[in-house]
Parts: sequence; structure tokens; C-alpha cells
Amino acid sequence: MIEATEFRKALGRFATGIAIVTTMDDRDAPVGLTVNSFNSVSLDPPLVLWSLDKSSNQMDAFCSSGFYGVSILAHDQQLASNLFAAMAEDRFEKVEWSAGQTGAPLIDGALARIDCKTEQIIEGGDHVILLGRVVDIAVSEGDPLVYYGGGYRALA
Repeated sequence: MIEATEFRKALGRFATGIAIVTTMDDRDAPVGLTVNSFNSVSLDPPLVLWSLDKSSNQMDAFCSSGFYGVSILAHDQQLASNLFAAMAEDRFEKVEWSAGQTGAPLIDGALARIDCKTEQIIEGGDHVILLGRVVDIAVSEGDPLVYYGGGYRALA
């Protein structure tokens, strides 16, 4: 049997970028959270994925909206990362953002802003995997916000 703490420690040895994933709930209020489970899937068609814990209070919004946005954070956006990792009610009031084509909130200043329509929701243990078709992108220059071994890191 693999222990959860050892599994988490092993996975922490994989450096990842940090993104904020967002959508709108059924009251047209923005919702979002910080993730490092974001991955590319396909170039043709352009597909990406990320995973969401089934116990998340944002589960219904992401599974029913039909769209989501991914904002890949720059190295100077650690405060935004921390804000969206916490359950603060007013997080969208503390960052600048604009709506993408789908209506998904996209964080200003991000290295990449990826607007997606949800293609498929896949069961994956205690998470769901949200596969999205990319409908629009915007890319900026800069260094990424990187996470490794339980903390933020800078590129050498």
C-alpha cells in the first residue's frame, strides 16, 4: 500500500508551473482556484486538461458551466496564486481580470491566458479531469511562477 504522505512527497519532486483556473457559476459570479495539475493534451485539435478534487465547493460550477479559463502565472504573481489557493470570498476583487470569449475570467498579467470549452469530464479517483478544447489564447513574455518540493522557486 502506498502511503499518501510518501506519494505526495514523490509528486513534489516534479517541478510544475502554477495556473489559476476559472469559470462562472450559475449566478454569473466568477469562481476559480490555483492549480498545478494543468497539462497539454493535443495540438490538433488543441486540447488541455486539469483536475479538480471532487470535494471542492467549486465542483458544480466547473462541471456545469461548459467552459473554463486557464491563466498561467508569471513569477511576480505569487500573491495571486496564494489568494486563489485560499478560500477568500473576494479574490476576484483583488486581481485584475477580463472575460474571455467563453465568458471565463482570465487573470491580467499572466504569461498565457487560455480560454476553453469543456470537451469532456472524466472520473479519476477522488478527482475529476476536465478536458477542454482551446478556443482562444493570449501569450506574454516573462518568467513563470514555478512550484517544487512544497514551495515556489525561481528559474536559474
